[in-house]
Amino acid sequence: MKRTMTFIAAAFVIAAQLSAQEITVSSFRHAGPYPVAKPYAVDTVDIAGKAYDASGILDRSMSFESLKGAAIVDALPECGTDAIHLLGFSTQNTLFTKATVKLSGLRDYRIYMDGKKIGSEVKMEPGTHDFVVKYLSAADTSAVRDTFKITVTPDREGKIVLREDGRHIYDLDYNTIGVQCGGTSLSPGGRYMTVTHSIVKPDGKGDSYTEILNTADASFVARSASRVEWMPAGDRIWYTRQEVDGRTLICRDPKEGQETVLARNIPEGYFTIAPTEDFLIYHMTQEGPKEGEVHQVLTPDDRQPGWRDRSYLAKYDLASGVLQPLTFGWHNSWLADISADGKHMLFSTERARLTKRPTSLRSVYQMDLATLETECIIEDDGFIGSVSYSPDGKRIAVTGGPESFGGIGKDVKEGQIPNQYDGQMFVMDIATKKVDPVTKRFAPSVQNASWSRADGKIYFIAEDKDCKHLFRMDPDSGKTEMMDCGEDNISSFDISDKTNDLIFRGQSLCNGDRAYVMDVKKGKRRLLYDFSAERLDGVDLGEGLPYEFTSSRGDLINAFYVLPPDFDASRKYPLLVHYYGGCSPTARYCIGSYSPQVYAAQGYIFLVVNPSGAAGFGQEFAARHVNTAGDVVADDIIEATKRFCEDHPYVDSKHIGCFSASYGGFMTQLLLSKTDIYTTGISHAGISDHTSYWGEGYWGYSYSEISMADSYPWTRKDLYVDRSPLYNADKIHTPLLFLHGSADTNVPIGESIQMFTALKLLGQETAFVVVDGENHGIREFEKRRQWLRTIFAWFSKYLQEDDTWWNELYPEKNL
Repeated sequence: MKRTMTFIAAAFVIAAQLSAQEITVSSFRHAGPYPVAKPYAVDTVDIAGKAYDASGILDRSMSFESLKGAAIVDALPECGTDAIHLLGFSTQNTLFTKATVKLSGLRDYRIYMDGKKIGSEVKMEPGTHDFVVKYLSAADTSAVRDTFKITVTPDREGKIVLREDGRHIYDLDYNTIGVQCGGTSLSPGGRYMTVTHSIVKPDGKGDSYTEILNTADASFVARSASRVEWMPAGDRIWYTRQEVDGRTLICRDPKEGQETVLARNIPEGYFTIAPTEDFLIYHMTQEGPKEGEVHQVLTPDDRQPGWRDRSYLAKYDLASGVLQPLTFGWHNSWLADISADGKHMLFSTERARLTKRPTSLRSVYQMDLATLETECIIEDDGFIGSVSYSPDGKRIAVTGGPESFGGIGKDVKEGQIPNQYDGQMFVMDIATKKVDPVTKRFAPSVQNASWSRADGKIYFIAEDKDCKHLFRMDPDSGKTEMMDCGEDNISSFDISDKTNDLIFRGQSLCNGDRAYVMDVKKGKRRLLYDFSAERLDGVDLGEGLPYEFTSSRGDLINAFYVLPPDFDASRKYPLLVHYYGGCSPTARYCIGSYSPQVYAAQGYIFLVVNPSGAAGFGQEFAARHVNTAGDVVADDIIEATKRFCEDHPYVDSKHIGCFSASYGGFMTQLLLSKTDIYTTGISHAGISDHTSYWGEGYWGYSYSEISMADSYPWTRKDLYVDRSPLYNADKIHTPLLFLHGSADTNVPIGESIQMFTALKLLGQETAFVVVDGENHGIREFEKRRQWLRTIFAWFSKYLQEDDTWWNELYPEKNL
């Protein structure tokens, strides 16, 4: 983190003089003196021809950690020797601020803000800023002690305060720099577990390492610079190593460290180790036909890089070294699962059918790996997702949309088409082909599932309103229960094949990642690592609260909100309204691109609404996303905004912003064409014209067969044209910012270009910021931080009535 020191609470008294905006710092933390001596002079000058200057030592690297818990002083301490001293104080601002820092009474000193050397003029992004004065005292400092003074003068009165308790507010650095949980796993035998630490450094460079721990007591076993892969039948790890004679497959015991070579000179490529550990299934690739710079496009998907390449499967016997092709042809084949006894595998193929929904059809096959005899067990189903074996290999668990298996899992009103993003789970008996839609009446949306070989239960994560919870299902009775994980947003889990242990990670509104291990039989969990405690130590976070209301249509609409950390109900606060960017509900989390906490720290109330069409609220609710082109969704968001303002008198209803990305970017545009209650809006990578997105985006037509099921531009002008923001641009009278990555292949940048052009021609207030080289999401570290700054600055301009930051980022140009 940029925080090179933390001032412990209790502290020091600071007098602030606000006359002429000037703030005088009168008390400091002091560390030192650290005596320094003149070095032995081998020569009279250095290689640059300069004589020795004692103040040069101030430019040497020095840790500021000694300021933690340092004594409080209100004047320069007396010192009878040449020495280095450190003085520390902190300021805080929730708006971008330019300030002048002045110091008098010292001759040799350097000033640092958040660990970086500064001059007298500073630019302060919202946050708590730690200042350090590093100075060099002479044998006699009495001449300057009485004249020493530090002042901080902001560009506007009241924008900066001195913070004396040693804590910080959540800012851009806390949101983008630090350590998170990069993954967790359990060895199949249950003896060991892993926790991966992923680190983002202040320069944006990443690093990671994985710790292997004993499951019983979480004691340390080993550390790996890379992720750990487990052998499928026990407690050993495996990896490959390039040697003189080729690629070698190796396994070892994590504790003893003894290596065992499983095979030498194995083929290159990605593979899966069989549960019996005696063969590998290779995922092979055959390159498709190449053409030059002038080339034919065979199908809409042929625009995607690598689409012409085809995958097939092969079995590599570790004993003989024979690589046996298992599938052949010009259709892709993908491995789904291998049975626990290693005798069979499941794989899938796919074929296109562009003239009818669904336009892509999947078939699932079971192959006898000894004879290669193959049986199709699911044929031409365009709605299924993952497929996996039961522990005994007699059944399979299938995830997919409600229309899978001919719609046996549908639970919608007559005439409704289900939302395929509302995930369901099915259990099929392989012998009889009987399918049980086990989650048909289960409202949460199934994400990923694992059938436990230890207890025979199916564990899965599901979107559950504004949370992501972990569930356990008995596939025989259909009984489902939520596991008590203690977090709102579970991102991943892993289970042991032989014990009752389960490991998972998650976060909530007021904490970052935490990793736990759970005894699923007893239902008890143990905290392994609190990544949040390290990353957010000493940080003030806003309170997160639920909000629900009954809409005018009689629906219970779910929302949650986060208050500023220094919330005062007697004040008025601007409101930010956020909503889902696709069909998945916006879940509760702390650290991320749209972190509620980073906005709350800047003085906003952050409201998240999960309107009609979101998955995780039951199939009927999710189906409202289909063939509405956002109309019902927008009505829910508008009503939620109005009702929230009515129910919370501390909201400044004259300063409300709305924003989101992708489908949510489209929603911002649509909202502003339907109402003037929002002061401003931001659309990132938003769809402005359903017809152009349908045809141009890599997944435009395939996504539209979900959101506009059986509807096309030539059959439903009311959806594709009448409800496209572009054709309602003249109804927008609210300042609107467009953000877009120039390399976006999902929602092409033209969607923002054409809407921006329309508003410009209409004379409306708008702006357009392009992030060069980025796709649908902004991933590159500095670009992502600048993208976030752009969002912060735009809202500051219109909701805080302070355009300082926006003008700093995008100054006026005479063009």
